[in-house]
Parts: sequence; C-alpha cells; structure tokens
Amino acid sequence: MNAYGELVDEGCLAVFGPSITDNCVPTKEAIGERFRARHQRDRHRGLAGRVDVLAVHGLDDRRARLLGPLKAKGGHREIGVLVEQSLVGQSYVTNLRDACRREGIRIVAEEPIAQTAQDIGPAVRALHDAQVDAVVHCGFGFGIVLISPVLEELGWDPPRFMGTSFQNAWINPIVWNAILGWTGLDQYDEANLVGQQFLDEYEKRSGRRPQYCVPVVNRDLATILLHAFAGARPLSPRGVKEALERVKLLPAASGSPGTRLSFGRWTRRGWVGTTYLVARRLDPDGVTAHLVQRFGAGPTA
Repeated sequence: MNAYGELVDEGCLAVFGPSITDNCVPTKEAIGERFRARHQRDRHRGLAGRVDVLAVHGLDDRRARLLGPLKAKGGHREIGVLVEQSLVGQSYVTNLRDACRREGIRIVAEEPIAQTAQDIGPAVRALHDAQVDAVVHCGFGFGIVLISPVLEELGWDPPRFMGTSFQNAWINPIVWNAILGWTGLDQYDEANLVGQQFLDEYEKRSGRRPQYCVPVVNRDLATILLHAFAGARPLSPRGVKEALERVKLLPAASGSPGTRLSFGRWTRRGWVGTTYLVARRLDPDGVTAHLVQRFGAGPTA
C-alpha cells in the first residue's frame, strides 16, 4: 500500500498491478479509495468502483472453464484435488466443488499443499491411493514444482489439469519442467489473427516470435491504456477512468478469435465473452503446447 501511495504522490495517471490474487485483495480498499489502477489479475470481489481489470481469471468462473477439458479428455468423473494453502487456492477449490456438484463430477479426495516448493509426496500418494481418474491443481502453481519425482516413484501418469497457473510455465523454467503433460487454461490461440499480426510485427523488429500468452496479453494491456490516455479529457486520473469507460469492443490479441476488450461505467473486467481463455496441453516433449479446447465450442483435439 505504501508503494501505491508513492506512485500516486508522483502523479501517476494509472497504476498497473498487483498481479497476484493474494496481493490484490489486501490492497483493494486502498486502490478504490485513493486512485485508479489497472489490474492484470484480480478476484471477483476485488472489482471496486475505481478499479478496472483485465482479469485473467475471475475465480468464480474459471472453475466452469476447467470442467471443459476435464470432460473432453475422457469424461473423468472422479477426481483428486491438490489445494494450495493460499487465498487463490482456497477460493478456487470452493468454486470447483460447486461446479463439480452441478456437473456430476465427484471429488474423491482433497489434499492441502504449500503454496511454495515443498515436499508434496504424502498428498500425491493419498490421491494415488484413492484411485482418482484425474488430478486437479488449485492455486498459483509453485506448490507443485516437486510433483514429478513423486509421480515417477509411483509409476503413475494420471491426466492432470490446472487453471491459469499454467501460464507461469512460459516465464519460469522450473514450473515448465514440473507441468509437462498437464492441461491448463491459457490465453494464447494461434488462430487469433489479431495476435498473429502483432507477433508478425514483433518478429520483424526483434527477430524473435514468442508464441505464448505473455506478449499478446501485454499487448492488450498496452492497447487499452493507450486508448485511455489518448481519449482522456482532461489528462488526469479521472479523465483516464472516464476514457476507459468509452473503450468498446476492441479486438484482442489474446484469447480465441473474436475476443474483445470492452469497458463501461459498470463494466470493469475488460475481456468479455467466453473465448478469452482456452485449454492447452504442455506436451511431454518439453518443446510445444497444443490447443485442447476453445470454450463455447467442442474439443479441438
């Protein structure tokens, strides 16, 4: 909160961050009361009147999106859950339980794990002993970085699913190695022509073509801020806020084709529709990830 205050005192028109749920919620009231902020990630109850977000996941709706790949990859009906002991983990599993009840999926076992890299052998063995059809992870992602040795010891290779913690693989090699073979929620879709055009331009300038979620997501963040700054009258925090409310249905680089960026007086989430998340699987070859499902459509693989 002190850091936010310092930025406000410096005259910032907008503040980008924080980026983790457990940090967003404690700062929500200060953000809402003191200044306008841009959030990349936030939970639903964090959407205060002066906070606009590009919510990579509302914890109340990504639960349902997770069920798509679960059903698509063989109709798994009895699952085991590894729950990180954090705000995001607890919120996630609460909503997952509700969604599973509605979809007829039974949670056979839930095992708590730390939110940092700790020994999770006992928790994984408990799910193995419960003979679950599939494993679901609830949390930010660092709690399962030591899972591979346990699975190898057990000779167990169950279908494994996670939420948008899957995106951490692209920026952290330790997580990448841990979630080889996992299916997770992502925001990169190679069929999104807006995203591909952005990567074309990026490649021309840099000689690289980073085909994963971070570049296209940050392009969307930059796009809405540029529109807000350009349309602000006056160029002040309130002017930026009101200009953001006039941003409507901009084509997004992230998500499936047709994803849009849109705000309004009572619309604070940014990405709209059912397409801004997709399911991808990180292939065991350690090189590629392939699209499993676009939400709102049938499975693609």
